[in-house]
Amino acid sequence: MTNSKHTVLYTGVTSNLISRIWQHKEKLVDSFTKKYHVNMLMYYEVFADAMSAISREKQIKAGSRQKKIELINSMNREWRDLYGDL
Repeated sequence: MTNSKHTVLYTGVTSNLISRIWQHKEKLVDSFTKKYHVNMLMYYEVFADAMSAISREKQIKAGSRQKKIELINSMNREWRDLYGDL
């Protein structure tokens, strides 16, 4: 996820992507995303189990900002908010 100026990149994991993104958009979660106005879904991956998702989250978080940008560009070159597509 990112903010409107794409200055912040946030990576998280959830069992219900639609609900969780909505919570971030509505600022219902008192967290990093609320503080930095992160409310646009740029990239996501789907996993069959939580352990795989958490492992991938850690891998993405460990990467550089450039690696995250490349990952977003691979799926969403226009940096369009993907929430409406879910």
